[in-house]
Amino acid sequence: MQTTNERAEIAELTKKEMLDLLFLKARTHHAWLDRPVPDELLKDAYDLARMGPTSANDNPMRLVFIKSKEAKKRLKPALSPGNIDQTMSAPVTAIIAYDMAFYEHLPRLFPHTDAKSWYVGQPEATFITAFRNGTLQGAYYLLACRALGLDIGPMSGFDNDMVDKEFFTSSTYKSNWLCNIGYGDPSKLHPRGPRFDFSEIAKII
Repeated sequence: MQTTNERAEIAELTKKEMLDLLFLKARTHHAWLDRPVPDELLKDAYDLARMGPTSANDNPMRLVFIKSKEAKKRLKPALSPGNIDQTMSAPVTAIIAYDMAFYEHLPRLFPHTDAKSWYVGQPEATFITAFRNGTLQGAYYLLACRALGLDIGPMSGFDNDMVDKEFFTSSTYKSNWLCNIGYGDPSKLHPRGPRFDFSEIAKII
């Protein structure tokens, strides 16, 4: 039988491993192993990410997963030159988008009050809320992928208008950023870049 100290050590090890997986040893990948990502794993990551908080539970993030050769061909012209190879070789590329008509779902998602009225006829408030919370949810999704053992390569080097015309012509969705998803090749990683220290960027007042 395990002692209390042994159980505490195991719990601490698990905590350290999770922190390594999410942050401390996690890296942004640009080269990928030839290993497919099951559709079910993409869904599992969403089921985790959707539990993160958003303003009035508005959930404006929308996702399109590029996996097929045909879909990659459609995406390729919108990519910056430096992002083509890594994206074409990634098992999956997620278009992280936000829905400018997210408020239509608020009677279901936030029934406590008439939250929909906060946005109808208010394009600036609608954009700010959709963009902010869609970005937040995209970050949740990134961390959920890492938590499930996937590697990610988020990027903004692409033409949003081209992506929107190709993939969202008949919808109220707008592309935000892209994220390559798969199993990264650790042999192709560069040394980790520096980060600011807490004292350089933060104040407690």
